[in-house]
Amino acid sequence: MEPPHTPKPLTEQDREIADAVARERPRLRNFIRRRVIDQDEADDILQDVFEELVEAWRLPEPIEQVGAWLFRVARNRIIDRFRKKKETPLPDAAQEDDEYRLDLALPSADAGPEAAYARAALLDTLRAALDELPANQREVFIAHELDGRSFKEMAAATGVGVNTLLARKRYAVLHLRERLRSSYDGLEI
Repeated sequence: MEPPHTPKPLTEQDREIADAVARERPRLRNFIRRRVIDQDEADDILQDVFEELVEAWRLPEPIEQVGAWLFRVARNRIIDRFRKKKETPLPDAAQEDDEYRLDLALPSADAGPEAAYARAALLDTLRAALDELPANQREVFIAHELDGRSFKEMAAATGVGVNTLLARKRYAVLHLRERLRSSYDGLEI
């Protein structure tokens, strides 16, 4: 009969790594989740960053400022992931792309009681999903979709570039599309 497996005692180096992870994890997780919409992908990036920390910690040259190092690695991982994705290009500023128009995605209010119910349910879900967005994305989405303002008009009023506004709306649309998919797919219109 084999003796029960006893865990190997933590070395000083292991304790330092565990302390750094415990101390920096909440801030780092928030940092990543604010920049990566897909939460599973954000968690993967967080895990990758900590794996890289463990590898780097074991190198002969010490990490001077662990927090700053972790955030730099996280930022690089996020950039790498975005570069690898094959996203559809943003529409150019002159072409207010119909693909992103909310009014084309909602059931018509004139199509009967089922469609009216479906529209109301989707709008309730939309309101909740809009509240989840960062303020700058929510503002651009509402201004363009609900208030009918053009990107050029918003750029002139805010001083924010048209391409930045387009990117903010795109991130908002991607989040809303994902969040509303199950509600929209579940309705028969």
